Amino acid sequence: MTVKSSTVYHALLSGYINVGLLLPDEVCRAAEDAYRNGKVPINATEGFIRQILGWREYVRGLYWHMGRDYGKSSYFDARRPLPAFFWNADIAMNCLHHAIAETLDNAYAHHIQRLMVIGNFALLSGLDPKEVCEWYLAVYIDAFEWVELPNTYGMALYADGGKMASKPYAASGKYINRMSDYCSDCQYNPNKNTGPDACPFNALYWHFLDRNAEKLGNNPRLGMPYRNWSRMNGNSKTALIQQAESFLKQMDCGKTPKPSRQGSLW
Repeated sequence: MTVKSSTVYHALLSGYINVGLLLPDEVCRAAEDAYRNGKVPINATEGFIRQILGWREYVRGLYWHMGRDYGKSSYFDARRPLPAFFWNADIAMNCLHHAIAETLDNAYAHHIQRLMVIGNFALLSGLDPKEVCEWYLAVYIDAFEWVELPNTYGMALYADGGKMASKPYAASGKYINRMSDYCSDCQYNPNKNTGPDACPFNALYWHFLDRNAEKLGNNPRLGMPYRNWSRMNGNSKTALIQQAESFLKQMDCGKTPKPSRQGSLW
């Protein structure tokens, strides 16, 4: 993810495929032909085709298999309303600001922004899955319920309790720093857990794991973070919980810090 490009290396085909202007089969065959003609390496071709023939069909199959009740429950009982900055990107966290602003400007964000920035924040903050899913459905040009609901409700929010994915895609600010250049121009420090300039993602991450330990503590894919949490001393845990709750209280009151300046892609 980078402030220099809203698309990076993504193909921007999902909108055309999902509205029927391109057929999945012809897109896959075009990629295969490009490989056979020596224009594309095998790893890129395989990865591209797998997203359409594999992941896209898995999502579609899951949606129809789960039926009409899919999307109506909330595994974590998350009920926090969608913050107003989801509609204006007026938030000082640079990663959220850019991901949401590009979404609102382009009706598009690539999957890492959707899952690991916006979706991750919604998961950690306990936002209401129904409101989050309605937002995703409203803002993205490629969003239809059959593709949006499993990816948002199931994968990003883990609100189905693991029917879609084997673990919640929860991450701290350190992950976002590794995967982007957002943090270099942000007022928050991804390497700090507490304090006024600490990245909110860090405390929210531990707060999420702590409050959901009963449901997630035995998940084998979360064994390492829970072991790290158990080894922390009591003062560190208390400070992290208080840091997260202070941020969430500010957000509930609409008082989260605003960006000091508007970022630009150009």
